[in-house]
Amino acid sequence: MANYDTIVIGGGPGGYVAAIKASQLGQKTAVVEETHLGGICLNWGCIPTKSLLRNAEVVNLLKHDSKTFGFSFDNLQVDYSVAHKRSRQVSERLVKGIAFLMKKNKIDVLEGRGKLKSATQVEVKGEVHTAKNIIIATGARARQIPGVAINGTTLLTYHHALQLTEAPKSMIVIGAGAIGMEFSYVFKSYGTEVTVVEMLPNVLPLEDIEVSKEVEKLFTKAGIKTRVGTKVDKVEDNGTSVTVTISKDGKSETLTADKVLVSIGIVPNSNDIGLDAAGVVVDQRGYITVNDKMQTNVPGIYAIGDVTGKLALAHVASAQGIIAAEAIAGHQTRVLKYVNMPRCTYTHPEVASVGLTEAQAKEQGYDVKVGKFGFMANGKALGMNDTSGFVKIVAESKYNEILGVHMVGGHVTELLAGPTGMIHLEATLEELANTVHPHPTLSEVIMEAAHAALGEPLHM
Repeated sequence: MANYDTIVIGGGPGGYVAAIKASQLGQKTAVVEETHLGGICLNWGCIPTKSLLRNAEVVNLLKHDSKTFGFSFDNLQVDYSVAHKRSRQVSERLVKGIAFLMKKNKIDVLEGRGKLKSATQVEVKGEVHTAKNIIIATGARARQIPGVAINGTTLLTYHHALQLTEAPKSMIVIGAGAIGMEFSYVFKSYGTEVTVVEMLPNVLPLEDIEVSKEVEKLFTKAGIKTRVGTKVDKVEDNGTSVTVTISKDGKSETLTADKVLVSIGIVPNSNDIGLDAAGVVVDQRGYITVNDKMQTNVPGIYAIGDVTGKLALAHVASAQGIIAAEAIAGHQTRVLKYVNMPRCTYTHPEVASVGLTEAQAKEQGYDVKVGKFGFMANGKALGMNDTSGFVKIVAESKYNEILGVHMVGGHVTELLAGPTGMIHLEATLEELANTVHPHPTLSEVIMEAAHAALGEPLHM
């Protein structure tokens, strides 16, 4: 048994960052982790998938752009098992780095499942530790289709998909959010016949509709079948394959594939962690209710990350973790505006967005002006032979304040930090257009879109 100023339950990107910040602010801190430091993100999510996506990018370059760049192969062979092995190595390296950071910051790592015994007590492997403050960072898990038993062989979640050491011959992906679309791109790159089924009218349904339409068009061009506005009625496991019955506009159809990936969202890991014992309130979906300082209804107990249901992104969890640690230490902190958090999807083309979509801005009553500029006219994109996509800027007309920036194209996730900062500072189209952008870079398209929104396009 030990006494702490702060105990963090969960060692993911929210939890371990909160622990580091708490320690830096003078708190005697411990982090509780049941499996591996780094959480889902580093072990079975963000990091290994990005490694696989990089492999897929190289494979597509070799398959489709070799003549453009002046090289050829007599018998090109690609090995998915090597890509899988590399993804695990990348993940393991970063996880070891987190362990080092815990030692560096003098944070105790309590291995095991953490459970609240009271508002100031956490039990780990039968030992009860006390803390003045507790931060819950237990994350979330994949949502499942009611009545469909995930078996990890033919019926998969993202966790099982990351364990595959060879690409299946065929796969049906249920859900066209970021996870479903990223895995679709990876496996198609290695020869899998992929069909994506989405109940809503567009792939990546939370993105600006023009971005979603562009991604769907380019996925179709790449040979990935997309069925949007389509309902899944039945899933039957045949042992070595899966049959999925779908319907649209009253018409039913049956699809069969070797594997089905279910990627229809997440549910919070809020059950069986002692919330009742501490009196912590959750909403009807099971998410822990918090205020702007990440405080729950119980004094001294905070919650961050996916378990709060705010925005299930690793960098948002980290930002929440810093806020919680600062609030505990009595420091002034900031209020997160979740609509202005950056959002990324790492397919090809990549998608990056921040702020309001055009439709959302209009729904909120703004008189909207829009600027759009394609990568086709960009020198760096032409040099890279990657000219698909565009940048779209949404602004309000009275002051020209930028409300949203939406990008689709090669490597656009790397361009998003600048627009995110400008929106945070309530910058205008003029300020963005007059910011000198280096040439030749992809970032120039952002500047060009700002000029276009002002009715003064330079290169079109």
